[in-house]
Amino acid sequence: MTKKELRQRAKELAKEHGYLQYMIERYLSLWGEEDTLRFIKACEQPIRTAIRVNTLKMSVDLLIPRLQEKGVTLETVPWLNDGFYADFNESSPGALLEHMLGFYYVQGVPSMTAVSVLNPEPGDTVLDLAAAPGGKTTHIAQMMENEGLVIALEQDRQRMTSLRSNIIRCGATNTMVIRGDARKLDDLPFQPNKILLDAPCSGEGLIPLDPTRKTSKTMADVRFCATREDEMLEAAVNILAMGGTMVYSTCSIAPEENEYVLDDILKRHPEMSVVEISAEFGSSGYSEPYGIRLNESLKNARRFLPHLHKTEGFFICKMRKKERSAQ
Repeated sequence: MTKKELRQRAKELAKEHGYLQYMIERYLSLWGEEDTLRFIKACEQPIRTAIRVNTLKMSVDLLIPRLQEKGVTLETVPWLNDGFYADFNESSPGALLEHMLGFYYVQGVPSMTAVSVLNPEPGDTVLDLAAAPGGKTTHIAQMMENEGLVIALEQDRQRMTSLRSNIIRCGATNTMVIRGDARKLDDLPFQPNKILLDAPCSGEGLIPLDPTRKTSKTMADVRFCATREDEMLEAAVNILAMGGTMVYSTCSIAPEENEYVLDDILKRHPEMSVVEISAEFGSSGYSEPYGIRLNESLKNARRFLPHLHKTEGFFICKMRKKERSAQ
């Protein structure tokens, strides 16, 4: 397909399905027409609800029968210890007493997966950047068994309310909440050995959950987000302890916000390397999106895509900072 033919086909599909044309052009360039049509169709289907059992307050073995008695149908997410697809049938996921008591958290599968990839352990010092509303923060505390320290950083004053509320509801007692800009971390009086940066993004992966995103963001918005993400990653790399691990994730499917940003970071920081993710989920990251060659190691990142994995679109990359060599 020539560029002229691609633009014409993108114009037709965008008009037919209610997308901005530039979005369809990018999908056709990335995936070809067959997968683009599959993506468009998948984005019209509902995403399965998922929950994380909060083992800080309740064991899986005790909670599952309680929910089943209330008509909730549960299916294990294969690569997540405490994650389940959940069909609440006639109930609202947030209305049950067990939710109010913090026994489970309603959370997307990719979101749970990002924390699982970080693999926080008891005794770690973990920095969770852009932490609200707290799903990942409380998941980190859960995996750490409330030992060690979680610092949840959030800039938005209003979103801090939900962050604090969820931390209290879920019983995360090793967690400190700080209001601050994730691009300005120099003054923090500690060096985390693990960082989760689930960066604010264009949200292009959330079309199945919010159809308005078909038309709500321009290419200028994507570039703005990419610049902010680069600044946040730069700050995170600088404060991460030597030998430390960082997970970068977004709910965007745009390479401009994911692989492109990471490629620039890897060029500026040779001490950082992309780590292969061992869990069996998603598909590989892109090392040559739109025909532009990037760092080959970005194939080790993982992507969730609606038409391939029946989830919202999501990107996860795990990195490690080299130990300082002995003098």
